[in-house]
Amino acid sequence: QVQLVESGGGLVQAGGSLRLSCVASVSLSSISDIFALGWYRQAPPNPRELVAAMFTGGNTNYPDSVKGRFSISRDDAKNTVYLQMDNLKPEDTGVYYCSAARRFGNTYWGQGTQVTVSS
Repeated sequence: QVQLVESGGGLVQAGGSLRLSCVASVSLSSISDIFALGWYRQAPPNPRELVAAMFTGGNTNYPDSVKGRFSISRDDAKNTVYLQMDNLKPEDTGVYYCSAARRFGNTYWGQGTQVTVSS
């Protein structure tokens, strides 16, 4: 069973930056059916929404709400996926989850880390 553990959340003022980390218990590159790594956020009562994705081969995708401010990256030597968040806004507040999507099995999810942006 693969475990994902997020860290790096916290309280930050609007305009500030945070870098979230997601450490996997195994090498994600060794799991052949993982096709995408992602970061999602959830702020009740809204559903969980994708904020960054990185696909096999390195292509990335961001929704318009975070494009130009958020950046996803990975360091396979450290089994870690990062989310760099700059120019944070109060509407970025939420619990952030990392994920590893698989072609032939359930998506792996972390437990989440809270990000709060004050105005």
